Amino acid sequence: MNSKLHAVCDGQGRPVRLHLTAGQVSDFRGADVLLADLPDETEEVIGDRGYDSNRIRLSLAERNITTCIPPKKNRKSKPPYDWHLYKKRHLIENMFAKLKDWRRVATRYDRCAHTFMSAIHIAASVIFWLKE
Repeated sequence: MNSKLHAVCDGQGRPVRLHLTAGQVSDFRGADVLLADLPDETEEVIGDRGYDSNRIRLSLAERNITTCIPPKKNRKSKPPYDWHLYKKRHLIENMFAKLKDWRRVATRYDRCAHTFMSAIHIAASVIFWLKE
C-alpha cells in the first residue's frame, strides 16, 4: 500500500499535525485537513509547490496568515513569495528526516495505515520531546 504523509511543524521543527493519505491522492486533500484547524498563534505557512492553489491561499489570507508558497511552473499568473522566508522550509524537511531515522517508519513495515500512523505518532512524540 502506498501512502503519503502530510505534516505541519512549528518554528522549531517539531511535528505539530500529521495526516496520512493514500499515495495517489492530491496534496490539496492533505492540506485541507491540516490547514483547517491550525493553532490560533499561527503567523505564517511555508509550503512547497504542491500546495500552490488559490483556494489554499485565500483560506489562509482570510485568517491573516502569511503564505509562502512558490508558484507552480505551469501557473499563468505567478503570485509573489518571499524566498528568504521560504528558506525556513528546511525545518519541515529535517523533521521528515528525523522521522525516517526510525526504521519502522522509513521502511513502512506495517500493512495497515492505522498501525503505520501509530508508529509515526510515537516517533513524532519522541522528536517533539527531544526538541524541547
